[in-house]
Amino acid sequence: MSKSLFGLLGKHISYSFSKGYFTKKFKVLKLANYSYVNFDIPSIEDFPKIFEKNTTIKGMNVTIPYKETVIPYLDDLHKKAKKIGAVNTIKIQKDGSLKGYNTDCYGFEKSIKPHLKRHHKKALILGTGGASKAIAFVFEELNISYKYVSRKPKNNQSISYQDLSEKIMKSHSIIVNCTPLGTFPKIEDCPDIPYKYVSKDFLLFDLIYNPSETTFLKLGRLQGAQIVNGSKMLEFQAEKAWKIWNS
Repeated sequence: MSKSLFGLLGKHISYSFSKGYFTKKFKVLKLANYSYVNFDIPSIEDFPKIFEKNTTIKGMNVTIPYKETVIPYLDDLHKKAKKIGAVNTIKIQKDGSLKGYNTDCYGFEKSIKPHLKRHHKKALILGTGGASKAIAFVFEELNISYKYVSRKPKNNQSISYQDLSEKIMKSHSIIVNCTPLGTFPKIEDCPDIPYKYVSKDFLLFDLIYNPSETTFLKLGRLQGAQIVNGSKMLEFQAEKAWKIWNS
């Protein structure tokens, strides 16, 4: 049994980046007693059982679909995670209590900032899951106004895919895909937006990293847009999580 166990909490996560990333990191740092596993659970109700079976857990990453539903199971939240309403990193404190953090916001800000131009004033966030909340938080910090695009809009902050007119598209030159559409193996899928209105002034950012160029990004590139995938964001958020676990 590993003396220091870390893992990823999620559902259907065999494809995940985190396990490979941290396993390699532990090898490079010669941390022989450290290991990283996938905690692939069918329902968030199974979350407490993980700790019954694994007494040496020091930290966790959290992915789809548990970034929001894990919160009631935690003892404490970092102020950013509280404000965002989503957690992607959990630290098991010395007293055994669980504290939730959000490092998605750090990873996204650090990876999008180098690509932002002066005219990038408004954004469309595709999807309304846990990751999208971190993206919205960053846009608020950067004074970029945004709208969520969703199949079922809930309020005046969100619009439906059917409402994406030429006017709305052309006035929102940043588009961030927070949906799983286009993830391997269903790489032909993509969000249903009118790509014909995308131009060289646009920046398309996809949180997906596998494949490195999703159909969403490819269609943007063909229209002349600047495109960025989620690999750098993942690395930045993983390194931030590592710092938190070791603080």
